[in-house]
Amino acid sequence: MSLKHFCHEVWKPCRNQEVVTFFLDEIQLVAGWESFVRRILDSENVDVFLSGSSARLLSREVATSMRGRAVEAIVYPFSFGESLCHAGVKLPADPSFLSGRQRSTLEKAFRQYLACGGFPEAQALAERDRRHLLQGYVDIVILRDIAERHQMTNLPAIRWLVRQLLANAGGPFSANRFHNDLRSQKIRVSIEGLLQIFGHLEDAFLIHGVPIEAGSERKRQVNPRKTYPIDTGLIHAFDRTGRENLGHALENVVLVELLRRGADVTWVRTPGGFEIDFLARYPGGATELIQVAALLENPATIEREFRALADARTLFKHARLRLLTLNQETGTRTAVPMNPDVDVIPAYEWLLSTTDARE
Repeated sequence: MSLKHFCHEVWKPCRNQEVVTFFLDEIQLVAGWESFVRRILDSENVDVFLSGSSARLLSREVATSMRGRAVEAIVYPFSFGESLCHAGVKLPADPSFLSGRQRSTLEKAFRQYLACGGFPEAQALAERDRRHLLQGYVDIVILRDIAERHQMTNLPAIRWLVRQLLANAGGPFSANRFHNDLRSQKIRVSIEGLLQIFGHLEDAFLIHGVPIEAGSERKRQVNPRKTYPIDTGLIHAFDRTGRENLGHALENVVLVELLRRGADVTWVRTPGGFEIDFLARYPGGATELIQVAALLENPATIEREFRALADARTLFKHARLRLLTLNQETGTRTAVPMNPDVDVIPAYEWLLSTTDARE
């Protein structure tokens, strides 16, 4: 049965009586789907939801095929709140007011989330099984979304770059440096080839590159992008050092949450030479400068983070200043010198909050 005939039979009883909603999954496998979907949108009282594998159809290609009549919705791995719901944990009504027992439970769950990530099938798996599962996901992306889709045969270069980017969340992507490293290992690839691979990895939603905040495109191009996996579980699946990587994982979680909230994200180099992890511009126009610090163990660290945010404020005078930490001990406002301009809270509290700089 053709797609046209099937859909016609489905909506025939409701035609011209009520809105019919079609959910078309893996639509890219059906030849001529674009013209059919455009026609029923123009001529029938229907809503259409399209989904498909990025190995065959990129989101931007859907938008092009629909000629401006499609709105993209990216489905990310579980957020921290979603992972708690999946585990049957009741979310607090107000995460800023918690009992000691509630906070202890959340902090334990949050550290687990930083290690496991948010892929649904990876939840509650033993570490060995989780690592195997996530490595398998990445292999599928490499083979289908990159090698097969783009007819790329240099798998050693692709696999090496993927391992480097996933194991070093927040690290800079420098095509020149990576090119030299690959040459030293006798892996042949051009700088242009590396840039191409990097672009394909972003298209496949395996990594996300954060550019420097700059007024000119040239400055953005000459400064390396900081790269992050789409999920923190991938850090632990590919890191061979045995480190806990709390700082990198925490930073990664914050970035993905900003993307989930619809923010445009860059990193900032201040006039004083400090680096700000994230400048987030929300759809409503609000701006937020965010530093992420797993541990605030000494006054010098605290002072450095505050000075960096204060220096960045000279560039973005109306931005909200936020310092996100790992837990209550380092996140509470009474644990650090008071600075009324900086909101210092545990990252899990911010992740579970329904109010933020967008309001």
